[in-house]
Amino acid sequence: MEQDWIKYDQPKQQFAEVLASVGGRCVFVENLGELQQRLNEIDTWASAAKRLILCTGVTGGNVVLSAVEDPHDLHDLDFVLAPGEFAVAENAAVWVTDEQVRHRVVYFLTQHLALVVRGQEIVDNMHEAYARLTFDSPRYGVFISGPSKTADIEQSLVIGAHGARSLTVFILG
Repeated sequence: MEQDWIKYDQPKQQFAEVLASVGGRCVFVENLGELQQRLNEIDTWASAAKRLILCTGVTGGNVVLSAVEDPHDLHDLDFVLAPGEFAVAENAAVWVTDEQVRHRVVYFLTQHLALVVRGQEIVDNMHEAYARLTFDSPRYGVFISGPSKTADIEQSLVIGAHGARSLTVFILG
């Protein structure tokens, strides 16, 4: 359908503002060295016993995903750093897939999730996001925006009810 979809003058800033409004955190970094430095400053990373890194060029992980046969064995992951393919400014959603991830449950079982997205891979709206998706082969993908939360338990907001308790998105470049 042809129509005028929402556009942002500063999509990176829009993404960061919306992510903060849904309980996440956006960190702008120029390169992998700065990403590593900023990651090391995050308390939940520093205190994590089980860390999984799925991004090339970042160190400090101690879980080897290729050695895990049963995804149930990942029940006690503390922190996961994974790449996002692209992000959406209008709702702070990040598209992730299982293309490079042996067990996709890592996105949901971890206590704390950090995603890395290149700055030039932020689109303005979901219309643009859907146009980027291809389903020419069987694969899994999901949009993630903010930490898991629910507000239906005794009218209280619960963070981390069905997934990660925190979400940090590193915007690279």
